[in-house]
Amino acid sequence: MVRAESLAISRVTMAIPSLIEIAPLAEQVQADVAVPGSKSITNRALVLAALARNDVFLQDALWSEDTQVMVECLQTLGFDVAVHPAAHVSNRSIRVRGEGGRIPRAGTAEKPLELFVGNAGTAARFLAALVCLGRGAYRLSGVHRMHERPQAALFKALRQLGYRIDSPNDKLPAVIHCSGPRPGKCEVSIAESSQFASALLLSAKAGEWQVTVTGENAEESAYVAMTTTLMRNFPHAGGEFEIEPDASSASYLWGANWLLQRNAVTSQSRVSVQHWPTQSLQIDAQFPQLWPTQPKGISRQDQLGDSIMTAIVLAPFGNHDVRFTELGRLRVQECERVAALRTELSKCGARVEEIGDSLRVYPGTLHGAEIETYNDHRMAMCFGLLGLVVPGMRLKNPACVRKTFPDFFQRLSLPAPDGLGASILDVARGRRLEPNELLA
Repeated sequence: MVRAESLAISRVTMAIPSLIEIAPLAEQVQADVAVPGSKSITNRALVLAALARNDVFLQDALWSEDTQVMVECLQTLGFDVAVHPAAHVSNRSIRVRGEGGRIPRAGTAEKPLELFVGNAGTAARFLAALVCLGRGAYRLSGVHRMHERPQAALFKALRQLGYRIDSPNDKLPAVIHCSGPRPGKCEVSIAESSQFASALLLSAKAGEWQVTVTGENAEESAYVAMTTTLMRNFPHAGGEFEIEPDASSASYLWGANWLLQRNAVTSQSRVSVQHWPTQSLQIDAQFPQLWPTQPKGISRQDQLGDSIMTAIVLAPFGNHDVRFTELGRLRVQECERVAALRTELSKCGARVEEIGDSLRVYPGTLHGAEIETYNDHRMAMCFGLLGLVVPGMRLKNPACVRKTFPDFFQRLSLPAPDGLGASILDVARGRRLEPNELLA
């Protein structure tokens, strides 16, 4: 459980209605919007802080479903983690007392220590490697969707290092039998997920592991590069570390800027992202330079990360068709995102072709529809963005944005300059929701 001093801020959630409608903006807007801290960096930094030799203070860390899962699992493992408010409603200042590579708690073979990871892929993969530094047994489990997501390449590498993992299908739930640091070598493929390599690299120094990364675009993987750069710059002896804003979350604001400027009613609008760094560790920081050029093709492998979903839903508003390629990893994330994007965009009148692991999206006029979000935060935010210009855009289960951007709909509805001033309706009650009713 989260420390007592943070309970008030971590447990206060607003019940967003199960079906909302976003009304298109009726006038231009000038906005400079804050986005939460990076999820990818926050969860990596939490692991590195736990392995540090002293207290580490993470500033502007994301506080969402995924990062709260990581914090609570670290606390279950016996780490002293304290969470305090930050300026942004979805950020926190987090103090982690590093144990220098020691895992304070463990279970036994008969009664493994239980770690519940929800649907947080980073927590599931990073913790699987981290607990191997402990001495005892740990059982990792999550929600049904997490039990469907790949783990085999990571488990194979950990077994090469000498750790025993009990899993009938090489997925979660799994019991990991750990014997502390074991000097050795392993090879890991990132063909399905770069998180497998990052998990091993984060704990490699403490575990005395030599990790060789193979598979799709291994040397150029942006997320593996993020991990190695973060490890190089992290205060391993203790100190402060600032988490930069999340580029995938920022893509919805950059996308709104592009979309509103192409709309006759809002063409003089300007939407920017507060406190954006001049240099970023995140591949999605390329979005505001790449997407406005409207390239004929965009690759998930080496051009954009999760923000390629933002580009896909914006593509019908462009001047020509766009082919989005190397989308295979999207199929094994929070939902089967390739099929979900094709299905829901088609529902709105878009022409979308799915061929292998690619989507081709053609320009055209969209209409409103009732969007299934598949309990996927990025589906909700992508189609929420379209509601700024497309009438009748309704979203089921919008509260799923709590996974990475709990105040997303709040930011859409807040008046400028802190938000876009959009009207968001409770469909069942037929009334406009206030911003304080839109925090997931």
